[in-house]
Amino acid sequence: MQFTIGGQVIRVSLRDFAELSEAVGQRLAAREGFALATLNLDHLVKMRSDAAFARAYARQDMVVADGNPIVWLSRLAGEPVELLPGSDLIRPLCRMAAGAGVPVAFVGSDAETLRAAGDELEAAFPGLQVVERCAPPMGFDPDGAGAAEILARLEAEGVGLCFLALGAPKQERLAARGRALAPGVGFVSIGAGLDFISGRQKRAPVWVRRLAMEWVWRALGDLRRLGPRYAKCIAILPRLVLGALRRRMSGGAQH
Repeated sequence: MQFTIGGQVIRVSLRDFAELSEAVGQRLAAREGFALATLNLDHLVKMRSDAAFARAYARQDMVVADGNPIVWLSRLAGEPVELLPGSDLIRPLCRMAAGAGVPVAFVGSDAETLRAAGDELEAAFPGLQVVERCAPPMGFDPDGAGAAEILARLEAEGVGLCFLALGAPKQERLAARGRALAPGVGFVSIGAGLDFISGRQKRAPVWVRRLAMEWVWRALGDLRRLGPRYAKCIAILPRLVLGALRRRMSGGAQH
């Protein structure tokens, strides 16, 4: 399943958790870095007006479907993929890191959240080593000197897996830059995932997620901020649906 935005091809490259587990497991075992992004409609909206974001996304080694609309579009296109939210990937990937003896880092959010999330995950997965918990200051620039220093530190410390909780597009841009400056690090962009683990934010109940209504839960909790965002997501759906149907019929790239 793929989308073409501003000349950049954004492809959901992993169909399900089995493929993700195999791909990440191989990289961790070989101590090879990677960049993993979790695609949703909001990202597609942002990429249409942010060429740097689109370029960074196209440079990700792995992309999974983070939102149900992406899953539904993949089915329309005849290329079904499984829903793999970034928040749901943290625990299984930490389990893999602990088993492989790979040091882990957190970059993003705030110091208290990173401390609480790290303590929770280390207790849940014996052997897990969270060796770096970095909360960049407000105005953090993923292309700036401070970002380069963080990436150099991760590489020097032998970090094999780094969860980025900076929000889009900063986390994906930092991951793309990290492929050059910290080639041994596997970067996973997870948005608010650490906030949920630390208890700072409450995630929608499981039954709400199973009904594919988590976005409604979130919107009701912060309608002023999230209402306009979701409206933009809904606005691009008709074009994406037509693109998925064309892809199904022709086998060509979606536009």
